[in-house]
Amino acid sequence: MKKALGITMMVFGMALATNVGWADMGKAAAPLKAAAGSKADTHINEGIEHFDKGHWDVAKKHFTEAAKADPKSAEAHYDLALTLDKAGDHKGATEHFKTAYDMGKDNAEIQNSDILKSHLKMK
Repeated sequence: MKKALGITMMVFGMALATNVGWADMGKAAAPLKAAAGSKADTHINEGIEHFDKGHWDVAKKHFTEAAKADPKSAEAHYDLALTLDKAGDHKGATEHFKTAYDMGKDNAEIQNSDILKSHLKMK
């Protein structure tokens, strides 16, 4: 019985560590400013202010609006992905990281992002 409990606790601990790993990887990742001339600029700036304060729900709202205002903004999708990751929505984060990666071929910060690569299993 003790052995089974120990194994269960170990598996639970490993699962928890895996989820924390993604969130921890995002600690160094910062949201990106909108590309010059993007219609997403205002919402991205607002989102960054709230992201920096840890207001994930408000940041998510602004980054979602940024992606609607400029659906081709790789930065809006990237920033939304970072926020979703922080909020624990790893599936949603992965979807937006994929979009950011596909749209942001000319953005080295997106292409070289460790958290993006982790979500897209590129490492």
